Amino acid sequence: MTAPSGDGRLSGRDLLAALAIVFIWGMNFVAMKFGLRDFTPFQLGAARYVFAALPLALLVKPPKLDWKWVVLYGLLQGVGQFGFLFSAIKVGMTAALASVLMQTQVFFTAILGYLLLNERAGRPLQIGLLLAALGLACFAINYVGPQAAGNATTAWGFILNLCAAAMWAASNIVARKAQHASAGFDALSFVVWSSLVPVLPFVVLSFAFDDAGTRWHWMGASLTSWLAVAYLGWMATILAYGMWTGLLKRHPANRVAPFSLGVPVVGLAAGLFLLGETITAWQWAGIALTVAALAWVMFGARWLRPAPRP
Repeated sequence: MTAPSGDGRLSGRDLLAALAIVFIWGMNFVAMKFGLRDFTPFQLGAARYVFAALPLALLVKPPKLDWKWVVLYGLLQGVGQFGFLFSAIKVGMTAALASVLMQTQVFFTAILGYLLLNERAGRPLQIGLLLAALGLACFAINYVGPQAAGNATTAWGFILNLCAAAMWAASNIVARKAQHASAGFDALSFVVWSSLVPVLPFVVLSFAFDDAGTRWHWMGASLTSWLAVAYLGWMATILAYGMWTGLLKRHPANRVAPFSLGVPVVGLAAGLFLLGETITAWQWAGIALTVAALAWVMFGARWLRPAPRP
């Protein structure tokens, strides 16, 4: 494995890769909106992971680690994260706000890391958690009182979106444990083979909970919906994650991670300008606080560091 470069500077090629990842992941939420026009959330989940796993599962060797980690990651990141996220968008969540709320996985990961791995939260993370809590309070205000009328999102969409972020955080903990359990951890192999896990559970959930009239509706899905599925499976899952892993191999994490702040920016812009979505004043306040919280987590240690003496 290539060691991270010492100075952390990105080459022109790596900078373009980072910007491409931000764009792909930001547009991911628009693709979900298009896919859910013809697929139920459970059908879209199954289709996404069929595309993500094939044909790479035929080309990439299985990961060399205990299969419990592969199965657990597939259930949490696949069925958990995207089952909740697709359901949130279906019952009332805009692509713009979903892209922001999913970033709260950073704070859920910190909480789970403290509870399960005894990882202590430094001052920047503590400040970030406080700002994130205030941001979530601003989002929640939209669902109480007079401002709830005419809201483009629903309380259930908000709750399910947060559940998706929490499942993402739980899958981060599993991925971390899997890396520690395997000296030769291969991220691409891990993702490809774990993508096989959610397919059957999503099919079972579809037959159990989808209306009988919608169970086979996907067979008549439009080309746009199938292109959305391909985008979710191949572009957002395999291509973008593979490039992201490559950047982390070549550069320090603290140089690569700040690019993730661009994902909600792209998601917001895409939702507003491509889908015509609207955002309330309280939601803008929540967005500002959430982005500020992420910035504190990314750069807080540098900001709190005492200035060097002349």
